[in-house]
Amino acid sequence: MYLKNALRAATALSLVVASGAYAENITIATVNNGDMIRMQGLTDDFTAKTGHTVEWVTLEENVLRQRVTQDISTKGGQFDIMTIGMYETPIWAKNDWLVALDDLPESYDVNDILPAMRAGLSLDGTLYAAPFYGESSMIMYRTDLMEQAGLSMPDAPTWEFIRQAAEAMTDKDNEIYGICLRGKAGWGENMAFITTVANSFGARWFDEDWTPQLDSAEWKEAVSFYNDLLQNYGPPGASTNGFNENLALFQQGKCGMWIDATVAASFVTNPNDSMVADKVGFALAPNKDGVDKRANWLWAWALAIPAGTQKEGAAKEFIEWATSKEYLALVAEKEGWANVPPGSRTSLYENPEYQKVPFAKMTLDSINAADPNNPSVQPVPYVGIQFVAIPEWAGIGTSAGQEFSAMVAGQQTPDEALAKAQALVAEEMEAAGY
Repeated sequence: MYLKNALRAATALSLVVASGAYAENITIATVNNGDMIRMQGLTDDFTAKTGHTVEWVTLEENVLRQRVTQDISTKGGQFDIMTIGMYETPIWAKNDWLVALDDLPESYDVNDILPAMRAGLSLDGTLYAAPFYGESSMIMYRTDLMEQAGLSMPDAPTWEFIRQAAEAMTDKDNEIYGICLRGKAGWGENMAFITTVANSFGARWFDEDWTPQLDSAEWKEAVSFYNDLLQNYGPPGASTNGFNENLALFQQGKCGMWIDATVAASFVTNPNDSMVADKVGFALAPNKDGVDKRANWLWAWALAIPAGTQKEGAAKEFIEWATSKEYLALVAEKEGWANVPPGSRTSLYENPEYQKVPFAKMTLDSINAADPNNPSVQPVPYVGIQFVAIPEWAGIGTSAGQEFSAMVAGQQTPDEALAKAQALVAEEMEAAGY
């Protein structure tokens, strides 16, 4: 089926080139994650089919967010395609900053996109960004170290089990740390993770009147627990570790456990990159015993077209190519099914070949467990799990992230970090008129 669809798509795209459509050079801003870098390596396939060429601007996650936000809000016009996520898409679409993707061809099969991803990348039922990959978060752990510790990882562990396992697996003399977690400041870096921890301890960012809640007992317990884990069982320099830094540590065999994006599973199990590829297990993100919310998020890195680009047609052709079933088949052919971008299409998880991938089911279960409409056990006025879907979030998340990163660096206590974060969030929300 994949091969037949791929041939059909190739024929259709060849017809576009043969019809004399003008070949463009499009500029794409993207994040320096492994799946995106792999896409760049396969771009010749797109050029061969369409005649269009691509110029890549590949940036670290925090820098990417700053650059694309500045460019689109000022109508800078530097990029024809931007890599954005579920936070930006509906807000920017509401500002008329994005081109609607409501005219993709029937062969693209937009209804095959996983419902959670499609909903998060739409506004009023219209798709404005197409998921290159989708993710939740989960636990990746060393099966050999867990066995040596005399423990067995449950499919759905509690935070207390994670603490016990982290303690048992830590061997600092041999540079093995029981747990690696994000400490690097940024609304999409440490705050994505810390917010899910807070959710799993029963906390919320705001009450129903939009009053900040970082001075609550639940936030104090969650942040203190997170900080204690990193201080006692985490690697040195954790305050500067984000996704890529922790990935490198895990691949080098220095992490007993790592709780982060499900998309990392293909990288930690790839024997070409990971020293522990054959010793990795997976489990659902933890919860506090008695709290019916887990510390899992919902995200998609997606491709969107800024309004005002002069190359809309070519940009849509690229998005159609890069987020299609045929692209997944291309990666599978070149790199194997385990390295296909996950979490975007229902048909991928129905494919018997992909079902053999050891982390496929846990990834899908984690995505399906995420509920952005009800991120906390308490009622909230916002949507979003690891972010709050309001324009002010990027600012308050970044500022709060700096306070918590300073805490992990040992420069202040959890109480001090929370008090500062509460004050700055309250000030920002009051200024915004909430």
